[in-house]
Amino acid sequence: MRHFVRTVIKRTIFIMALSVFIMNLSAQEGSGQAFEKAKKEITEIYGTFPSFFDAFPKYALPGAWQSFKELNGPGSIEQKNRELIGLAVASQIPCSYCVYFHTLSAKAMGATDEEIKEAVAQAAMVRHWSTVIHGAQIDLEEFKKEFQGMMKFMQEKSKTQ
Repeated sequence: MRHFVRTVIKRTIFIMALSVFIMNLSAQEGSGQAFEKAKKEITEIYGTFPSFFDAFPKYALPGAWQSFKELNGPGSIEQKNRELIGLAVASQIPCSYCVYFHTLSAKAMGATDEEIKEAVAQAAMVRHWSTVIHGAQIDLEEFKKEFQGMMKFMQEKSKTQ
């Protein structure tokens, strides 16, 4: 009886291991096909397969590409403004690659040199005041109360003007 139980356990383990191996091969094959599909789409759109996409893990590129497409597709934020936001963030990271990319993209979407300067200046101002507020260790809840009061005052003031 013991021998029978051991044999059943060994066979069960073997079947489970074989199933995992087969599923892994199948996933790799599916992942490879998804990578090739994403690579083809990227190449069709850009005329090349940029190295920054090639630097991404092959198994993860299809998902990253899908997110990239969705965030750069139709949305509630105008494309030019998305690029200006990207430029502002890239300026603060800082990332020379992203600054270059988003500057050219913003211009391609119609951004003027003045809009580009303003986006970067806005990012600098946010960073400046964030440094001051954090460095002074301003209480967040007190800050929120003050800001809500300021907003209420400005709204009421705008009604009388």
